[in-house]
Amino acid sequence: MILMQAQDISLTRGGRKVVDAASLTLEAGRVMGLIGPNGAGKSTALRMLAGLLKPDYGHVRLQDRDIGRIGAEMRARQVAFIPQDGQKPPPMPVRALVALGRLPHGQAGERAAGHPAVEDALAATDMLELQNRPASHLSGGERARMNLARALATSTPVILADEPIAALDPAHALSMMQLFRVLAAQGKGIVVVLHDLALAARFCDELVLMHQGRVVRHGLPEQVLQDTIMGSVYGVTVKRIENAVIPWALCR
Repeated sequence: MILMQAQDISLTRGGRKVVDAASLTLEAGRVMGLIGPNGAGKSTALRMLAGLLKPDYGHVRLQDRDIGRIGAEMRARQVAFIPQDGQKPPPMPVRALVALGRLPHGQAGERAAGHPAVEDALAATDMLELQNRPASHLSGGERARMNLARALATSTPVILADEPIAALDPAHALSMMQLFRVLAAQGKGIVVVLHDLALAARFCDELVLMHQGRVVRHGLPEQVLQDTIMGSVYGVTVKRIENAVIPWALCR
């Protein structure tokens, strides 16, 4: 089942095409990794998928409807967008901020805070022990997990996450990527911007490689992460070493 489709989306800023005729299709049950060097257009493309930026050309369809013609509240019930960690959050308890994910469903205050979706989201992101802490006192990694919890509390079929593991330690990075796989198994569609190519190869069903605003390769991880492509896009050579130390599984 196709959840979202972008067709030839383009956006120009300051006379430069930040995204240039990019196309992709997100299916239910899939984790799509959006990769590429800095300035490739990944975050801008993700914001267009979320309906937060309007393309100059092309269109984004959400379950056969133009996302630009869907009201903000209805869109928020269908698509959860997790931005890069930016401004420090207000000094509200973590649970209260996570409960804001219920607002698109018309739920607020104690009713929202006590909703099972909020409890499940806090548990899934390992935030139950921090639920009463002021969000302004969280570390960068803890804020990243809180932002994911708020997205999960919304119970949307589509989750768009912009570098969600950038501030996480190895254990929580693994945990978050494993959670994306669990969510996909439940039928959700996930698009996640990543710079960690090892985790992208391991946890994503497919990769979309962007460079200078364009999609230059889209396919299975082994089809995208080839030596020649790494050289032409990232400007690096690669070595594949069997005994490389890569965090692999959580200790129980």
